[in-house]
Amino acid sequence: MEDITLRIVSEADAENLLDIYAPYVKETAVTFEYEVPSAEEFRSRIRRTLGKYPYLAAEQNGRPVGYAYAGAFHARAAYDWAAEASVYVEKDLRRRGVGRKLYTALEEILKLQNILNLNACIAYPAAEDPYLTRDSAAFHQRLGFRQAGRFHQCGYKFGRWYDMIWMEKMLGPHSSPQPPVRPFPEVQEVAEALLK
Repeated sequence: MEDITLRIVSEADAENLLDIYAPYVKETAVTFEYEVPSAEEFRSRIRRTLGKYPYLAAEQNGRPVGYAYAGAFHARAAYDWAAEASVYVEKDLRRRGVGRKLYTALEEILKLQNILNLNACIAYPAAEDPYLTRDSAAFHQRLGFRQAGRFHQCGYKFGRWYDMIWMEKMLGPHSSPQPPVRPFPEVQEVAEALLK
């Protein structure tokens, strides 16, 4: 989408991003979160993320309409080269390229950080229903992810049981020795230039 621009998120974006996220919590099983977090909790999540990983917003006419971020795949040091990605887009702008644009930029920044494995944890229905489709898995597959695992009936929301799948994408070659991961603040200036 030509009218969509990307930028790094700041804590001041918490309320606007929460407006995008809240319907996913209240109306879908895309997230297994039951309660919409407070603005302060959301600010805290942004702050923690930006300490090590990128957090991007997609804007249309100066207003956030989607966001994506990466986080730790697992806390132990051996997993440093793997990250988990998430993306949320306003309901009316889904399937218009916003998510793809966000993920493409996120991947480029993660490569700057020397992150090699990108993982996505996706709620997955045995059969589609009003709360959950298989769209997220299809979206990730189109972006080059492949399914790496499946947990059956592990999430319960809206009186229904849902599966969860892990999908993965390799961002670069695995070597030994492997260069250390660079925290996002070390590459932020270059990342901002990439987004322009």
